[in-house]
Amino acid sequence: MRQYTVIFSFLLLLGISFSAQSQVQPVFTGAKATLKHYKALYVLNSGDEKKINGTLRNIKNALEDPRLKGKLELEFVVFGDGVTIYDKNSPYQEKLKDLKARGVLLAQCENTLKERNIDKNTLYDFINFVPSGNGEIIIRQQQGWAIVHP
Repeated sequence: MRQYTVIFSFLLLLGISFSAQSQVQPVFTGAKATLKHYKALYVLNSGDEKKINGTLRNIKNALEDPRLKGKLELEFVVFGDGVTIYDKNSPYQEKLKDLKARGVLLAQCENTLKERNIDKNTLYDFINFVPSGNGEIIIRQQQGWAIVHP
């Protein structure tokens, strides 16, 4: 009798195992963009080239996400060491112009300029200014914007 119990238990476990493996797993395709409009604020406070390029790439990827096409409002705020990206001598002019042409608001913290004695004329003329980068983050977050700090 014990032998039959062991065999039955083994077959039962085998059946459960095959049943679990044969269940079809749904294909995950990511979140659905069910809203009509999305807002995101990208933040850069680093002058590190790798960080700058990564942030620019992240913004571009968001703009090219098919789920967000025609639904996305982006702002890119820069402060602290990030100011180097907007310097007229930086190698980022074409990438920034492309982002601006695609509707991205480009903003520089004025506090950074004051603290570092940076003249606005040394920066690209197609960027905008905000009183403080931190203030922009606080306001945008309270307005419901996603804050992205790659």
